[in-house]
Amino acid sequence: MNHLRTFILIAALTALFGVVGAMIGGRGGMLLALAFAAAGNLFAYWNADKIVLRMYRAEPVDASHPSGAVRRYAEIVSGLAANASLPQPKIYLINSDQPNAFATGRNPQNAAVAATTGLLRMLNEREIAGVMAHELAHVRNRDTLTMTVTATIAGAITTLANFAMFFGGSRDNQGPGLIGSLALMILAPLAAALVQMAISRGRESQADSGGAEISGDPEALASALAKISNGARQIPNQVAERHPETGQMMIINPLSGRGADNLFSTHPSTQNRIDRLLAMGSGAPRPAGGRRGPWG
Repeated sequence: MNHLRTFILIAALTALFGVVGAMIGGRGGMLLALAFAAAGNLFAYWNADKIVLRMYRAEPVDASHPSGAVRRYAEIVSGLAANASLPQPKIYLINSDQPNAFATGRNPQNAAVAATTGLLRMLNEREIAGVMAHELAHVRNRDTLTMTVTATIAGAITTLANFAMFFGGSRDNQGPGLIGSLALMILAPLAAALVQMAISRGRESQADSGGAEISGDPEALASALAKISNGARQIPNQVAERHPETGQMMIINPLSGRGADNLFSTHPSTQNRIDRLLAMGSGAPRPAGGRRGPWG
């Protein structure tokens, strides 16, 4: 049912893209927009992960990296992937002071996970493992393709809506006109954001539960979310600010000027996420020696 709901929401995004095209260029504009959306979806399927990683200037790393912290990060990811019975993902590092992380890739066999340098500095090993287990849960649930495709379409809708200011009418005089163009610039990106929100919020909650299962340490993920949320509000992420449609991919809303709990956020309330994770961990027995999860 969850996959059907996601399919319907992606179809709604695609239909919205066609509606915007129709308002700008009539029937021809609609057909052109739908053709562009289909081509964009196909392109995103094969290339969206590479585009996002390049956008954030992510660098591949592994357990041979000269930095001990980065080596440990790579070892943690490898151990968690094995624990989750997932193929070894590509591991990336983003040079950003804002603590955050995301996963991308069209399927588990072509997945990649990325964390920022700020996250590695701010969190301890248990918390890093909790965060990366969350990202691997996205991979296992095959959320990564959905999130990259919706980010691609939503960004294209915003761009197309902005074109409405320059193409206020169509050849058959069915264009939106000046007032319609202004409304289109506001309402189309808003509608796209609402669809993104509907897709992303549920998947974030599922990934929290899946990450707690993979790491065996829900309290560590809860602690990490509290630290990351506070850090993300204080430290801007310039790439995310320029490309807000990619914000839904992050474990915490990276847009420093926007509250994480507002109506149009693609992320659920951080405190609600923390409370659910703490409830999950309250009855879990701790192994002898106090260490939890496959990384210790």
